[in-house]
Amino acid sequence: MLRNRGLLLNIVVANLLATCGLPAQQAPPPPGPSTSGIAGGIGAPAVYDEQKRPITAGGFVDHGTVVFADITKAAGLSGWTHKMGVPEKRFIVETNGSGVGLIDFDNSGWLSIYLVNGSTFDAMDGKETPLHAALFRNNHDGTFTDVAALAGVTNDRWGYGVSIADYDNDGWPDIYVGNYGKNRLYHNNHDGTFTDVAEKSGVALGNWSPGSAWGDYDGDGLLDLYVTGYVHLDRDNLPVAGTKAVGYASCLYRGANVNCGPRGLAGEPDHLFHNNGDGTFTETTTKAGVEDKNRYYGLTAIFVSLKGNGKPDLVVGNDSEPNYLYLNQGNGTFDDQSYISGVALNKDGQEIASMGIAAGDYENNGLIDFFVTDFGDDYKVLYHNDGNASFTDVSYKADVAQTTIPFVGWGDGFIDYDNDGWLDLFMVNGHVYPQVDQHNWGTTFAERPLLFRNVPDGKGRRFEYIPPVTGSGLADVIPARGAAFGDLFNDGKIDVIVNPIDGAPVLLRNINPDHHHWVEIKLVGGTRSPRDATCATVYLKANGMRMRQDVLASGSYISASDRRLHFGLGDATDAGTAEIHWPSGAKELVKLPAEDRIYTITEAKGITAALCGGSSCMVEAAPGSEHSNKNAKP
Repeated sequence: MLRNRGLLLNIVVANLLATCGLPAQQAPPPPGPSTSGIAGGIGAPAVYDEQKRPITAGGFVDHGTVVFADITKAAGLSGWTHKMGVPEKRFIVETNGSGVGLIDFDNSGWLSIYLVNGSTFDAMDGKETPLHAALFRNNHDGTFTDVAALAGVTNDRWGYGVSIADYDNDGWPDIYVGNYGKNRLYHNNHDGTFTDVAEKSGVALGNWSPGSAWGDYDGDGLLDLYVTGYVHLDRDNLPVAGTKAVGYASCLYRGANVNCGPRGLAGEPDHLFHNNGDGTFTETTTKAGVEDKNRYYGLTAIFVSLKGNGKPDLVVGNDSEPNYLYLNQGNGTFDDQSYISGVALNKDGQEIASMGIAAGDYENNGLIDFFVTDFGDDYKVLYHNDGNASFTDVSYKADVAQTTIPFVGWGDGFIDYDNDGWLDLFMVNGHVYPQVDQHNWGTTFAERPLLFRNVPDGKGRRFEYIPPVTGSGLADVIPARGAAFGDLFNDGKIDVIVNPIDGAPVLLRNINPDHHHWVEIKLVGGTRSPRDATCATVYLKANGMRMRQDVLASGSYISASDRRLHFGLGDATDAGTAEIHWPSGAKELVKLPAEDRIYTITEAKGITAALCGGSSCMVEAAPGSEHSNKNAKP
């Protein structure tokens, strides 16, 4: 959260409101920046809607396409509550919120939901009951049941991030949870329960490490673990304004007293752990060339193969500091290309408050782009991949900058919500300072999400803002943090699960009225790839396009989305041919026999299972397919 740098933004408010379809009302200029301290700032001009509500909690329209419906209560999720610190948010540890992970923990073919919870100092001191994470098992009927206690994954610690991967190649997904305090590595016991093996495995760490990512960086077929470090928080020397812990500075936001940080506070280093293949890990951070020497405030990290060759590169979003991009050298080491690549800073040469990272090929040109969420009073950044790991900030050109300025962005994702074959953008938002609700600054603590549709723009692509219809999921005003994206109902549409701070989760079901076709692919690695195929790349040639999707274990804001690859087909009835680039380096072509199915493809074996309407179905080999799976079953 970029709290110390005032951004002098020359915002044309009328343009923003034209984008939103709203008339302009501008608040008086906000106070100037603090002359001292680590939280000052100059605010952007406030934007209000016709009802004189801040645009972050308004801007609704009465008519339009309803894309998402809030089905939280009907799905059985409303009884669980996230909590982090006290409502006043006196310390930065109480503000960041937690992530959410989608996981098929019982190998049923249906995604369940793992919601990380926070904590309080009273709970840590034994003065109140510890808070518990939730594992909502998918009941296959549109409802979910919390089985966290039974499964042994309640994580009664101060929780932040989550990543999902099968680190021991046993065919069952495991859960890594980043905490303030020691982390958890929940090993899947294959019977609906998990065992925390973080201490035994050597990846428990301590202090504050929110984010994590999985990838086989050295090509040995075993998933390695990267963990981000955020602020070093000393419980006996908490960052209180005017004290030694913050250099006796004041901590002000637009002249109001707020919690301090992250700038001015000591950081925690990042860590890379090599998987030894025996259940243990060895730290190789310095040896591999990913040492976080400056101890930047790391949040979200993603392993993704930018070249699509199975060798995972690493991108790390740092809060209020330059981002990292490490390119895999193919020899167990990385080359720091953060500045050279253009990912470290925005187009103005400024670091941003990177919270969430979405990775996806929004132009269907075979290259991975990044969308990074940021603090309010600043635009959110779309890094366009120009090839050869060179990126350009095209946020304004692509029309995602202006609308996003008033919002404090967190979880985000490239999703094809309408199955037209082009990746759209979704982001959730929420301020970090409750004090904003006490002032006429044109912003709110709880904020609504934003959806942008991918549309043509001459020879390129841009993103068209989708206004929130009153009463729909896009009109939910919540203090959002983590978000994960996936097909929770096995109907071919991408849904969104949001983990707000201090509230119940929000499940947004995709009810977009399109009748487009789709396919989804679950990959299973062979003997030389990780079993869950993390960092594999699939190019699907269908509907006159060549689309790309990658198997990722982390992303958004310290969250984990559906590992299955989702491709919209538009009106095409030919499901196309999948060109699979396995982590082992092997390449494979598989003709998909029919649309509207979820396929399991096993390395060197082709299609080995399929789901139709959520149930297993027979698979007929398509003409020209390299593999015949006539009677394949799950």
